[in-house]
Amino acid sequence: MKILVCISKTPDTTAKIAFTDNNTKFAEAGVQWIINPYDEWYALVRAIELKEKDPTTVLHLVNVGGADAEPIIRKALALGGDEAIRINAQPTDSFTVASEIAAVAKSGGYDLILTGKETIDYNGSSVGGMVAELLDLPYVSLATKFDLNGTTATINREIEGGEETCEVNLPVVVSCQKGVAEARIPNMRGIMAARTKPLKAVEPVAAAKLTTVVSFELPAPKAGVKLVPADQPEELVRLLHEEARII
Repeated sequence: MKILVCISKTPDTTAKIAFTDNNTKFAEAGVQWIINPYDEWYALVRAIELKEKDPTTVLHLVNVGGADAEPIIRKALALGGDEAIRINAQPTDSFTVASEIAAVAKSGGYDLILTGKETIDYNGSSVGGMVAELLDLPYVSLATKFDLNGTTATINREIEGGEETCEVNLPVVVSCQKGVAEARIPNMRGIMAARTKPLKAVEPVAAAKLTTVVSFELPAPKAGVKLVPADQPEELVRLLHEEARII
């Protein structure tokens, strides 16, 4: 079996967010970059678990980005990937990213393509579905559990008000979230091995950019905390009713 895991580079959750170019571009100066947690903790780790059960499984990683993404790709290889492919293009919008990944997936003949449910910077949750459409494959999103029996996958996923169990034959594209696997930390052996694992850069295919950022805005600053004396419950009720508007 061949598995392809999509890896995205995102700012660390502690990064200070700012914008440049008239609020149309994210300011990258001084930002610490990490593997998108949904890709790392869930999609990649579940793929590693499948490989551990069947050592004949081939596990590849794919990333759309410049050479500055290679440190986070190496970290993903340290966790357990066999080989990585970096598509030498800047990720401009979801469709271009999906198009580049689909081209690699099509030429590689993968049985299973895993992504995180979304990236923590844009929260678009759209790349997995687009990849599936471009490859004419079934797509199961928001997986919380993934089991494989031969070429049949049983997947639990969240739906409005509950959970759904799906059964699908490979090949398939699946987006993963909390529950599908437990996060891992690279060990020293994996870190050393990652230095020599293949990481090849390929040139992008021609892909249309369908969306353009008009502007970014930071959320409004939070208001200060109001303390209400314990002997003034009527004031608390007034604030909750007139200002917070929750009662």
